Amino acid sequence: MIVDQIMKKEVITLSPSDTLAKAMEVMKERRIRHIPIISGDGILTGIVSDRDIKEASPSVFQITEKMDELEQPLSQIMKTDVITGHPLDFVEEISSIFYERRIGCMPIVKAGKLAGIITESDLLHTFVQLTGANQPGSQIEVKVPNKAGMLAEVSGVFQKRSINIASVLVYPDRDDQFKILVFRVQTMNPTGIISDLEAAGYQVLWPNMPGIFL
Repeated sequence: MIVDQIMKKEVITLSPSDTLAKAMEVMKERRIRHIPIISGDGILTGIVSDRDIKEASPSVFQITEKMDELEQPLSQIMKTDVITGHPLDFVEEISSIFYERRIGCMPIVKAGKLAGIITESDLLHTFVQLTGANQPGSQIEVKVPNKAGMLAEVSGVFQKRSINIASVLVYPDRDDQFKILVFRVQTMNPTGIISDLEAAGYQVLWPNMPGIFL
């Protein structure tokens, strides 16, 4: 999946000359935490977050004495070393950058101009959709040897029962000679398929509690 498929393309932006007070108002009204700052020709010049706003704003006890601070331009507080992405970047790679750099959003730039934005909420929503966790069904974890063809073999067991697989994830096992296949399947009672998997010689890690579906 590429970034263009999940990014927000209608982005709320401000200019470097807009004030701190303006940014506070926009964040409150639109319920957002980040605002890209662009120049008149659409070029990304910086970004401000709710944290930047809080750090630059006077405290509630000083608001009347320091009202002039709310009129300072965003150019004075915005971050200019912005980490950006491209619409054709892979979502998996972008997620890794979010994790490694501990960022909450990423402006997406194309031909030098702002094309969209991705937030950590967008990535989390995408992960939920990819795993099928938002759909009714069951999760089955199977431990298999770490060799080619195992996914096709195990999937064949599901096919024989005509059970639709909503998603598949592959995790490494503590032992490098094995891996764990995590299936999200569209059935609420997986007892039959679990029996088939075990009869075929596969180790079912989850569900593995006797009587859990009784």
